[in-house]
Amino acid sequence: MAQQPTRYPAPASIVQVEEVIKRSRFIGTAGPAATVDEAQAFIAEVRDQYRDATHNAWAFLVGIGDSAVRGMSDDGEPSGTAGQPILARIEGSGLGDLVVVVTRYFGGVKLGTGGLVRAYGGVAGMAIKALDIVEKVRMKRIDLEAVHYSHYGPLRGLIEAHGGKVIEENFGEAVDLRVAIPLDRLTPFANAVRDATAGAIQVNTNFP
Repeated sequence: MAQQPTRYPAPASIVQVEEVIKRSRFIGTAGPAATVDEAQAFIAEVRDQYRDATHNAWAFLVGIGDSAVRGMSDDGEPSGTAGQPILARIEGSGLGDLVVVVTRYFGGVKLGTGGLVRAYGGVAGMAIKALDIVEKVRMKRIDLEAVHYSHYGPLRGLIEAHGGKVIEENFGEAVDLRVAIPLDRLTPFANAVRDATAGAIQVNTNFP
């Protein structure tokens, strides 16, 4: 199985779009979901918001590429006419960590199998196109314990230089830090820390 990219585009926020197709009202809601639990919570919230709708079909992609987790539901529409075209639009977008719900209020005119596929896929595509995009960076959390104060300043500089962030730090006789480093900068960071501290601090580069 291919490895998941360490950086990839993902939605920055939630958007909604709406379209009426042959008297049926379709509402597309798209947003970020970094975990399956987040995707399911997003879907549940939209279903609750439109609890009187005829259908709330959905799909999600957590992660990106071959290693991503996928899910979908037709929510009562004929098999393959709602969830699958939504998922196809998600996969075709190049985005990761994305969930889309397409809500339908039936307007009295049947769309047929092809019409449903076009409607659900089209509204999902509209919602995805409306999203603001951010770069998602996979990080690894690292605990650096008993850091000598003479190494603290240079270490903070290396964390910043490699795009990392300090999550927590505790000061005593020495400093304990919990940091997050971009996965694609982990090996260069580890090498820089080793060189800057003459081997006193070793960073575990195994992931996860």
